[in-house]
Amino acid sequence: MSEVTININNLSKKYKNTLAVNGINFKINRGSTIGLLGPNGCGKSTTIGMLLGLIKPTSGEIIINNQNVENNRTNLLQKMNFISPYIELPKKLTIEENLKVFGMMYCVKNLQSKIAELIDKLNLSEFKKRKTGELSSGQKNRVSLAKALINDPEILLLDEPTASLDPDVGDYVRSIIEDYASDNKKTILIASHNMNEVERLCDEVMMMKNGNIIDKGKSKDLISKHGRKNLEEVFLKIVREKNEIL
Repeated sequence: MSEVTININNLSKKYKNTLAVNGINFKINRGSTIGLLGPNGCGKSTTIGMLLGLIKPTSGEIIINNQNVENNRTNLLQKMNFISPYIELPKKLTIEENLKVFGMMYCVKNLQSKIAELIDKLNLSEFKKRKTGELSSGQKNRVSLAKALINDPEILLLDEPTASLDPDVGDYVRSIIEDYASDNKKTILIASHNMNEVERLCDEVMMMKNGNIIDKGKSKDLISKHGRKNLEEVFLKIVREKNEIL
């Protein structure tokens, strides 16, 4: 039986009168890649923020590697990393300088060779001396992925990892994520609006709406269950129907 890496129990987050996340429960096994789908404002980014310990839950429990995040955040973060479209890297540092700073934060061994490897893998060599604030949105996205891989994390949390990328670069980035998951047996959670991306990368999918996880399963099973042709049609059906937990 697979070992559970992430165990979420009755997790909620309330902002004043707004319930952003409403008592969700799920488990992610080690080595799995799980998709988290839902419309803007449904609670995806808040959930990832709580997993990282950046947002304090109103109630509930987050257990990662059999440790409570609230009490073991510093230790757990050494084994995790993330991408978020809402957090920019320091704009006045070059790509190399950014990766060096984050690599030192994670105490990465052989840091210079790791930086060189990531710059080469993500086709950033041409821009490595350029300040991050001068990059295009697509280039910034690739730098963020390099940052997310700098410590070879056991757990990778990706919030819209291919946003702002053209189709060719987006496909290349998805290939890197796919290879990382396959080669290293890492645990990955991907929040995305790209249905093809989720079908390609994810072992299972969780559908989120109004702070609730309302359905979950393998993409092909969800497509069959809802009588649709593809995952995008399932997503649209769930978004448009009354808020019921299925």
